[in-house]
Amino acid sequence: MAAVTRRSFSALRVLLTQQYRRRSFGPQNLRLSRTESAPSRWAASLQTSCNRTLQTTVERRRPVVQFKLSDIGEGIMEVTVKEWYVKEGDRVSQFDSICEVQSDKASVTITSRYDGVIRRLYYEADATALVGKPLVDIETESASELSQEDVVETPAMAREEHTHQEIKGHKTQATPAVRRLAMENNIKLSEVVGTGKDGRILKEDILNFLAKQTGAILPPAPLFQEVQTPGPAAAPPLSAPAAVRPPPAAPRPVFTGKDVTEPLKGFHKAMVKTMTAALKIPHFGYCDEVDLSRLVLLRSELKPVAERRGIKLSYLPFFIKAASLSLLHFPILNSTLDEGCQNITFKASHNIGVAMDTSQGLLVPSVKSVQLLSVFQVAQELTRLQALGAAGQLGTAELSGGTFTLSNIGSIGGTYAKPVILPPEVAIGALGKIQVLPRFGPDGQVKAAHIMKVSWSADHRLIDGATMCRFSNLWREYLENPASMILDLK
Repeated sequence: MAAVTRRSFSALRVLLTQQYRRRSFGPQNLRLSRTESAPSRWAASLQTSCNRTLQTTVERRRPVVQFKLSDIGEGIMEVTVKEWYVKEGDRVSQFDSICEVQSDKASVTITSRYDGVIRRLYYEADATALVGKPLVDIETESASELSQEDVVETPAMAREEHTHQEIKGHKTQATPAVRRLAMENNIKLSEVVGTGKDGRILKEDILNFLAKQTGAILPPAPLFQEVQTPGPAAAPPLSAPAAVRPPPAAPRPVFTGKDVTEPLKGFHKAMVKTMTAALKIPHFGYCDEVDLSRLVLLRSELKPVAERRGIKLSYLPFFIKAASLSLLHFPILNSTLDEGCQNITFKASHNIGVAMDTSQGLLVPSVKSVQLLSVFQVAQELTRLQALGAAGQLGTAELSGGTFTLSNIGSIGGTYAKPVILPPEVAIGALGKIQVLPRFGPDGQVKAAHIMKVSWSADHRLIDGATMCRFSNLWREYLENPASMILDLK
């Protein structure tokens, strides 16, 4: 009703008056009913026409929300739209997947905040979308779903620049949909750490908080098959392999005879940036070999126990846990150096990154707070990260925050490597393949031993050769005598 101005109402009144006179005072309508006067008929006709017109006007003015790409952190200002899960005219509900975007650090699935109909897509697939700019237009079901801070734009309203994460007047920043999700799960927003712009709480923050509290499995998006794997604090059986979207089959090579120039995008662009920064670091290299014969026997005993809990136990959890125990004695290897080379920050958490070869390229997700996890919990988290990597669903939370890195290059092949440090970290290790080789035993007899080569790289501005050597010796001692790890486990 408020959308109709006084001027438009006056014009409508004149139009209806003329129309009434033509109909009521024509030759066929000169005779009026004795019980109904002309003014009453004119008033009833005018009221009915106004009601119909106003109802049609209101129905056509459903609020349209300009859904903008929110800040996904890490200073990212642009992303590539990898795939659209909706098209114009599709009906969506809250938390339905709209599209998947890829930055130079991670792939992120963008979900809807509203119930409504997609009216416009601002980008084509493989186009570059800017943070804070419109992504889609959504015609919402009703204005009651929107708060005063939401961006509601219709042709009759002034168009203002807002981002969909701007919430004003609240001590805790969150959208109505996020607040309702928190209320339904009895979660206090004051206890949730927001990862959005200016500390805004996102839907993912609520789901991650719920998963950490209850060990629940995050729900998959309706239009995109998510990976359902347990978190580090729970030990439910793994989902069936069919629940994980298999990586796309590699296309057969085709020789075209022509040069092809393509822009760098996504993770390749990130690798160029990271490796260029790594060139500024003076690398110190150190290599050694580890006899894993005792660890091989221990793993063979624990493997069936882990399988009964739904986890396939590999050697990598032992390597990661041994590195964490060693970092407790050499905290400088778990530190960062600022860009001005003036300050060292010793990291409290051991967030150990694991280099993974995926269909999207080399990715390095990290196992967070390894110093607080058991070997089995590390194996659980590795299983989750590997499943996400195979499905192309590793996000910023998994790919950021690393403090120390291990590259399991031996899973593909090779013995020695020269790993490149990932700034701002100061050390990295490359693990070769395990080989059965002849070695002399304590009794002087030749025996078969399971030997693995390890190659370390350290930032020589902070780490000297003696420190790297002592760290490697302690790490090797834990693995050659895995029973000694029990003494330092917490």
